[in-house]
Amino acid sequence: MTQHAHLDPSAFFLKGGPVGVLLIHGFTGSPPEMRLIGNYLHQRGYTVSGPLLPGHGTTVEDMNRCKWTDWTKHVENALAELQARCETAFVGGLSMGSLLTLYLVAQHPELPGAILYSPAVWPADRLIYLTPVLKYLIQTKPKSGESDLTDPEADLRLWSYEEHPSAAAHELLNLVRKVRQLLPRVTCPLLIIHSTRDTSIHPESAQRTYDHAGSANKELITLHDSGHCITVDGEWETVAEKTYEFIEETR
Repeated sequence: MTQHAHLDPSAFFLKGGPVGVLLIHGFTGSPPEMRLIGNYLHQRGYTVSGPLLPGHGTTVEDMNRCKWTDWTKHVENALAELQARCETAFVGGLSMGSLLTLYLVAQHPELPGAILYSPAVWPADRLIYLTPVLKYLIQTKPKSGESDLTDPEADLRLWSYEEHPSAAAHELLNLVRKVRQLLPRVTCPLLIIHSTRDTSIHPESAQRTYDHAGSANKELITLHDSGHCITVDGEWETVAEKTYEFIEETR
């Protein structure tokens, strides 16, 4: 993943009908990774908001200055703006965006439903648990050159930092721990979609999220031919279709 010059990492807003969908990108990523899903939903009449999280879309140094509460406050504001424009609003997020999604629905039980893409409630890289110390030793580290994406064109749909910011990773850990505590308070309908090829989250992360969430109405969909960024990879149309069906059935 890289900072592709043909992509604009800015937030996007697609004005549509009275049903709104807030789509939240992942750690070190940006709104383009949610744009295919956003366009799909917008074409079917929804209003779609894709915010740019603080510290993202600029430099890793900016991101290292952020606290996890900066991200939660930002999505709270984005949700309020969407709710002011729409009669009802759903929330969906990829990876860290799924953590922020869970945070929002735990705080707002009135929300009609949420979609979790590749939920990072249990990350794969156990080094994240050392970030409280590592952040003082290494400010950033290069990302691995390996990719779990299956579609050769998928990377061209992503704008992401080429390095991992260590201090921000500690804030991600704080968010992970907070969201795990909040899972029993999540009561709205949930759709969870993940892939068995995902190398960024623990293989049991999606199932554990499903098991611990307090929702009575929840569904877990498992893909087998996508990497972590299922919103842009080879099965993204299936992801978009399942998202649309969930919203239509739930709203």
